[in-house]
Amino acid sequence: MKKIKTEITKIHYNKNAKGFLFNTLRFCSIFYGLGSGLKNLLYDRGILTPKKVDAFVISVGNLTTGGVGKTPVVAEIAKYLIEKGEKTAIVSRGYGGKLSNKNINLISDGERIFHTAEDAGDEPFWLAENTKAVVVTSKNRIKASEYAIKTFGVTRIILDDGFQHRKLHRDLDIVLMDSEKALGNEQLLPAGPLREGQEAFKRIDKLVIVSKNSDHSRAEKLAKITGKKLKIPTLLCKAEPDTVYNIKTGEELPKGEKAAAMCAIGQPEQFFAFLKDFEITKKITFDDHHQYTKEEIAAIQENIITTEKDGVKLKPFGFNNIYTLRLKTSIDCEALLE
Repeated sequence: MKKIKTEITKIHYNKNAKGFLFNTLRFCSIFYGLGSGLKNLLYDRGILTPKKVDAFVISVGNLTTGGVGKTPVVAEIAKYLIEKGEKTAIVSRGYGGKLSNKNINLISDGERIFHTAEDAGDEPFWLAENTKAVVVTSKNRIKASEYAIKTFGVTRIILDDGFQHRKLHRDLDIVLMDSEKALGNEQLLPAGPLREGQEAFKRIDKLVIVSKNSDHSRAEKLAKITGKKLKIPTLLCKAEPDTVYNIKTGEELPKGEKAAAMCAIGQPEQFFAFLKDFEITKKITFDDHHQYTKEEIAAIQENIITTEKDGVKLKPFGFNNIYTLRLKTSIDCEALLE
């Protein structure tokens, strides 16, 4: 199964993809496109109407499947709004968590965290740890938003990964795009990484080009060209490696040290590229949102460097050899939200 997923990912980012598997996936994309296109048409024509809630709703999403860098951007927006005095909630579907997303799950009230990363999901838990926002997970984002408004007097809702969730009215639609991967082979799922067709571009209020690199010149050029071409206000978000620290002690791992690199994220190669200052002995990948076991980690004897998203799930195990890479994310939130 993992091998097939790897092959499909390669196809998604290969504009010259061909062969039996690609042709089969492209045939399936026809039906995906019909379903996605019909849904958008019904909303665009006003036949289906999004539900409004009594708060300003900001959707942060993307046109492609995972790994764009959405979670740190959500955190930066939340911190900015809270500093401005807005009572802010982050509403997420809660992928990867053990809590049933058929329910409304309060992960954090902005001061206390009520669930583990394993139960809440890695991204909601990380957001709860790194912001003072109310964090709620549920499949029903309308009821989750209404709950946050009624219970905590929330004035701002950040809809995490909400671009395709058209049932809830949003006042601002922010879409992220990876500077290196862009739109991949520009094919719809499952033949490509696109969740929607070209009709989606007209719904974007602000486009953010995320640059996960030490040299941001290519991303800056892409932001200017894309913004001009699509006639959408386009900003640049810079994500750079900061420090690698022990999740148990906080001690930094000196550059040049040997370590195994391990992660369960959408685009692992970008994480590995951030570790060029270390001697990486092996690269270990799992499916996105993987729930680790103690046995998997105990089998790795050397130091492990992982992402902060993975780190929140590994911390309860109590191992001494796990380090996480902290990323420094910079984006002009004032310009993004104006």
